[in-house]
Amino acid sequence: MDSAAPPPPYPPSDLTVPTRLRERASYDRAVVHGILDDGYVCHLGFVRDGRPVVLPTLYARSGERLYVHGSTGSRPLRGASAGLAVCLTVTHVDGLVLARSAFHHSLNYRSVVVHGTARQVTDPAEKSAALDAIVEQVVPGRAADSRRANSRELAATAVLRLDLAEVSAKIRTGGPSDEPEDAALPYWTGVVPVTRGHGQPLPADDLDPAVALPGYLTADRPAPGAPHGAA
Repeated sequence: MDSAAPPPPYPPSDLTVPTRLRERASYDRAVVHGILDDGYVCHLGFVRDGRPVVLPTLYARSGERLYVHGSTGSRPLRGASAGLAVCLTVTHVDGLVLARSAFHHSLNYRSVVVHGTARQVTDPAEKSAALDAIVEQVVPGRAADSRRANSRELAATAVLRLDLAEVSAKIRTGGPSDEPEDAALPYWTGVVPVTRGHGQPLPADDLDPAVALPGYLTADRPAPGAPHGAA
């Protein structure tokens, strides 16, 4: 097998094939990884006592695996050592699509949906590395520039591991899709780009003035979630 060949796409399944606008779906691993790597907040859905629950939390990707941050005080996460059926989503909004008709207003977006069984990470070395990865996902360069979690902090923190197996991405780009008969209507139409940026870092009140602002927090560092091909 050619070592330079791209990895195979994720296999579609009943859970990952959308019922609408299937042409926007992608199972390409590079596309999925790019969307995941551009963010750090996910929404984790599962069933608790017969009712659906969705929690926003932090995550990091490591190869074909996601690590999700949680609390050991969470009853569902405590039970994840035996496996917890979950649905995890990540979404980036890249533009507001304003059509002439209200019906055709839309968003330019990139999203990933992951289905699978999450399990609690119990190995101390893997757990410590996963927490470092989550810190790096939020602020690249920060894990090496902060004190690592001690044993007490590790005991108070839960980390879930979710393999990327049943996965799909969905993407919309481009301008409005107005009806031909609406073309002459006197309403502005187009795309309002949406971007995410970082403001000027604000030092803590007790920061030693001798501690300089680290290079990874300079104003020109790239912000995750930048649009990819949004019109």
